[in-house]
Amino acid sequence: MEKFFKLSERGTTTRTEIIAGLTTFMAMAYILMVNPGMFSDLGTVSFGAIYIATAISAIVGTLLIGLLANLPLAQASGMGLNAFFVYTVCFGLGFSYANALLFVLVDGLLFVLLTVTGLRRVIFNAIPPAVKVAIPAGIGLFIAFLGLQDSGLVISSSATGVTLASFNLLGSATWGSIMPMLVTIAALIAIAVLSKKGVKGAILWSILGGAVIYYLLGFTIPGFYDGFLAGVSLNPLDAFKDFGAQAFGKIFTEGFDFSGYLAVEGHSVSSLVIAFVTTALAFCMVDMFDTMGTLYGACRGGGLLVKNEKGEDEVPNMNKAMLADAIATCTGAVCGTSTVTTFVEASSGVAVGGRTGLAAVVTAVMFFIALFLSPIAALIPAAAYAAALIFVGILMIGCVRDIDWSDPAAALPSFLTITMMPFTYNISYGIAFGLISYIAVKLFTGKVKEINAGTWVISILFALMFFLTH
Repeated sequence: MEKFFKLSERGTTTRTEIIAGLTTFMAMAYILMVNPGMFSDLGTVSFGAIYIATAISAIVGTLLIGLLANLPLAQASGMGLNAFFVYTVCFGLGFSYANALLFVLVDGLLFVLLTVTGLRRVIFNAIPPAVKVAIPAGIGLFIAFLGLQDSGLVISSSATGVTLASFNLLGSATWGSIMPMLVTIAALIAIAVLSKKGVKGAILWSILGGAVIYYLLGFTIPGFYDGFLAGVSLNPLDAFKDFGAQAFGKIFTEGFDFSGYLAVEGHSVSSLVIAFVTTALAFCMVDMFDTMGTLYGACRGGGLLVKNEKGEDEVPNMNKAMLADAIATCTGAVCGTSTVTTFVEASSGVAVGGRTGLAAVVTAVMFFIALFLSPIAALIPAAAYAAALIFVGILMIGCVRDIDWSDPAAALPSFLTITMMPFTYNISYGIAFGLISYIAVKLFTGKVKEINAGTWVISILFALMFFLTH
């Protein structure tokens, strides 16, 4: 281990790396509950199937980034990208679950190609800073919005689109409808308090605590436990069976069948081509920005950055880390889950001293153990894990501080990128509006030469998507 991971060279020990790996797992284990919960909304794949797919892809991605890049980070199905998969690609654009997996595979293969050829920087530079910095914030707001809906706090309204759910016990509300919302609020506050106190795994502990409170309060609601375990299997092997039947390999057996999409009125082969290109591109862009930003931020926080030939700080073994991400994304697509990306929560492991890939290997081992805990995860109510969605949104939206709001040329693209994601239920629409508005402002202020050629290409593709598919 000393020779392979270079422990002494990086000033760490085996014990420290093990603690770091455990800390990272505790910080990001919530994805094992949140991701399957989100996918189960599709109705075509079970919680258990996606639980196994999520765990396997996390094991592969985390092992790769540890063994290939020797970095103390971890990977799993990315928050935001899973929402994009379910609510935008499937529900919004009308593609099937298997079709969406094909987009993820294309994203992974494109990511491999961009990393190996070095074209990754070309695409990255094609996105103007005003849009680039706003993308995480828009995704964060979108995720928080989903969490508020999953909790029942925000409901649909015929008059205003959405509104706050009623808490009026003297009116239409009942204790049975109010209780889950109170659990979400309590769990959300608990995450904030535990995070403020520096407790490792604050999100996971709060989700588990919220679940316990939810079931204890269930005794105060008549009929709450009627048929409680009906249809719920406590055998962890059943999740593997569902995984094999519903998720694994679906991309190859059903992913290339777009008859469902083409059967919708207004959809055509030309619209399918444009939607395919822009959706795969959106997956790839979000994945790339998320991964690059997380890698740089986590390594900077742990003092792991190295100087390149230009004297600039960069992530050590950057290409290998990106390649690990791309391979893991391809694996995730085959297994049946959304894009795999590097988790910002891995910074918690770096914060306690993780400096090498050994920490990542420990995290991967924990995900392997978790493979057999699906019955426990399946009992976590939406009221509990919705708090995690909201809090992750809070963490992601912090980047708005880096936007120059005093400059209209930056403020407009940033604002549209952020707001159009939750308001249209579509991450790619936010990116599209940000890019198109950026070009328009530059064009009409006489600064057309500042527009990158790649920006033109990507923006035109998004414009075609609007005119031909929406």
